[in-house]
Amino acid sequence: MIAAIASILATGCSKNKDWTVTEGVIWHTTYRIVYQGSLSLSDSVLNVLGNVEMSLSPFRDASLVSRINRAETDSTDAMLRQTFDIALHVNRASHGRFDPTVAPLINLWGFGTDSIARKRAETEGVDYSFTVTPSELDSALSLVGIAECYVENGVIHKKHPLTTFNFSAIAKGYGCDMVAEMLKRNGVENYLVEIGGEIAAGGKNRQGNPWKIQIDAPVENPAEPIHSRLRIISIENGGIATSGNYRNFHETRRYGKFGHTIDPLSGYPVSTPIVSATVIAPTCAEADAWATACMATPDLQSAIDMIRNEPDVEALLVVAKGDSLRTVTTSDCQFQ
Repeated sequence: MIAAIASILATGCSKNKDWTVTEGVIWHTTYRIVYQGSLSLSDSVLNVLGNVEMSLSPFRDASLVSRINRAETDSTDAMLRQTFDIALHVNRASHGRFDPTVAPLINLWGFGTDSIARKRAETEGVDYSFTVTPSELDSALSLVGIAECYVENGVIHKKHPLTTFNFSAIAKGYGCDMVAEMLKRNGVENYLVEIGGEIAAGGKNRQGNPWKIQIDAPVENPAEPIHSRLRIISIENGGIATSGNYRNFHETRRYGKFGHTIDPLSGYPVSTPIVSATVIAPTCAEADAWATACMATPDLQSAIDMIRNEPDVEALLVVAKGDSLRTVTTSDCQFQ
């Protein structure tokens, strides 16, 4: 669901020794972790990410969230409870625009795990036009609503027995945070954790300065990654995440071109001038959730007001204006 890549700027030659880099592939994307410390923590990184996956991944049949979705258990673990709490807070603060129970709607519009629905949206012909009926929409909406779910004494209670949770819009950010926590437990003060463009940073870079992160300009459906600088973010402690709506979309006769961000309130794809949203927050999981909430907000001013009402959260929004793009920030001091 991440729609832009935040690239770590080259740090040059180190003024300090004992910097370590560990990188690899996880969750169908790459990760790269840079930290000051001679101790190899590669195995610990994989262990942390494996634990996150087995708690939160809806793509692993044996994960806790998958078993909850199939009603095989209603017990939660600490990771799922933390993620649920973040999701519920952002849902309430965004007036319902962010909702990890939205999977039935995502499937309905051909972006989810339902291969039949996806094929319907992608294979319009002369005699066939993709259509979502009011009854289909009502049925899907009856299952959506994290605000009507809760966790009590470690037990999760759903809005409906068929309500399902998909925390993918938070999971990569949460994974960054969990790796960062592991590094700190091992005495690491200076680090940068990046998973698929989501970032958790702490301390300073090799030159003893705040970490500098390049945010790429949105490029629709590039044949290969294009890193065109949009802005530079300086950060010492916190998380950065980007979400967008310009790479994953369908083109239909009935509805025109629409992206994968679905409004949990109306059930329809969001029509918004916001092309991408990059958010800085105290944690990467929070940044991840707020970036998605921005993309689900139908107008620019609502997104700006929403972020400004949230302490310690700032956003850089890329907005379409005709054939051109402009940027709007909620804080000039954070984005260069």
